[in-house]
Amino acid sequence: MDIVKVFGTNLRIYRKELGISQEKFAEMCGLHRTYISDIERFQRSISLDNVQKIANALGIETYKLFLEEE
Repeated sequence: MDIVKVFGTNLRIYRKELGISQEKFAEMCGLHRTYISDIERFQRSISLDNVQKIANALGIETYKLFLEEE
């Protein structure tokens, strides 16, 4: 399991399900748009604080961002 890819993929899926752009989502999280883009392109690992900010903005339990689809 590549946790960076799993997290980035799940972030993209949940964000798109909400119909939110990367820019709008970044504002919701209090993060920069390029930071969100980097995560979704598997270019960045993130801190636990930012993982929680992202889960809160998505309105989901944090663990769901780490579940690998089978």
